[in-house]
Amino acid sequence: MTRKYFGTDGIRGKANTNPMTAEMALKLGKAAGVHFASRGDFRHRVVIGKDTRLSGYMIEPALTAGFISVGMDVILVGPLPTPAIAMLTRSLRADIGVMISASHNAFQDNGIKLFGPDGYKLSDEVELAIEDGIDNFEDLPLASPEKLGRATRLDDAQGRYIEFAKSSFPRQQLLKGLKIVVDCANGAAYKVAPTVLWELEAEVIAMGNKPDGFNINDGCGSTATDAMCKRVVEEGADLGIALDGDADRLIMCDEKGRVIDGDQLMALTAKSWADRGMLQGGGLVATVMSNMGLEKYLQGHGLNLVRTAVGDRYVVEHMRAHGFNLGGEQSGHMVMNDFGTTGDGLIAALQVLSVIEQEGRPVSEIANCFKPYPQILKNVRYKKGQPLEADNVKAAIAAGEEKLNSSGRLLIRKSGTEPLIRVMGEGEDPSLVEQVVDEIVGAVEIAAAS
Repeated sequence: MTRKYFGTDGIRGKANTNPMTAEMALKLGKAAGVHFASRGDFRHRVVIGKDTRLSGYMIEPALTAGFISVGMDVILVGPLPTPAIAMLTRSLRADIGVMISASHNAFQDNGIKLFGPDGYKLSDEVELAIEDGIDNFEDLPLASPEKLGRATRLDDAQGRYIEFAKSSFPRQQLLKGLKIVVDCANGAAYKVAPTVLWELEAEVIAMGNKPDGFNINDGCGSTATDAMCKRVVEEGADLGIALDGDADRLIMCDEKGRVIDGDQLMALTAKSWADRGMLQGGGLVATVMSNMGLEKYLQGHGLNLVRTAVGDRYVVEHMRAHGFNLGGEQSGHMVMNDFGTTGDGLIAALQVLSVIEQEGRPVSEIANCFKPYPQILKNVRYKKGQPLEADNVKAAIAAGEEKLNSSGRLLIRKSGTEPLIRVMGEGEDPSLVEQVVDEIVGAVEIAAAS
């Protein structure tokens, strides 16, 4: 059964427009509250955090009202990274955790991510049950007046997460002598990320740390790294760290201002962990978007790359099912389940910094582990129908696969958030890859227009 409201990472949309309205947040609070409050006859609680978007002020009280109306106590923690909400949900023995964020999107968007009592994102089955409650919210049972929930604010939430993040860094190490630029994307980590690095004795240059409700991810953060790279060079820093709006993604740059993406960061970490006997599963888990260069690099060190569908939830599911402790996405999600239950940009940065500190060499000599295969991605917008089912598109894809043969690969998929067909090709010969991608794009455009 197809989910109606939930996408690959919660519910998301333009703020104050369906489905990201106060009314939907109220219904979601009620539906999720009823679902999780059925687990036993005791006081139930939910942890609610958010990033720095203006619309968080609208969605947070609506969610709170929904949960309270069905008898759940609400713990409000304010602006904190998404992984902090997952951690606090477990730490506080809560039934559910909620993060109000649209991650790397601009301020106009917002979203709601849910975590179960174990700190992991919800299964499809639970999301479907909550969706059913949303559609039938008028039938949901309400608490009697004496059993309404209460809302409280957890004043030391930031401090708890700071200590949690620091505990992932080896006690015998410090960051003394490293000059680090950290771009907080004017988002949820604007206080905690610089504090953690400073307490570990790095020289910290913070940017993107003055949120105003509108400037989250605006020309800063992991999806707009030019400003960070420029600042690193200007300041003579050793490296740069860029997080996204809810701080579950990490992109870095070396002292020369060259970007280090999620694939390179995973390669560096996997090799280091394997050498120290820390890597589990015999490799790492990534998505179909990860570069072939990563796969070849890992193979050269006797390690495997397992690919999943796009979305960190699918990476986490495979890691849990098959005993891996490292996974992630090219976009910067890095999941290290020795330390947490979801992608955590700050903890991932600390693990990479641990390797850098041990090596004692310039980051440019350490962090660019492999030469990426040329990769081309083009999008085709369509209005209706199923363009990928057209005969001419299937023929173009088959012809392209034959041309690339073993020297490359194709990935053609529908976007999960927009009416787009994404056509990605990569291989050793960039001109051949571009030719194949263009031929498939042309076939999709014809199918979409018919």
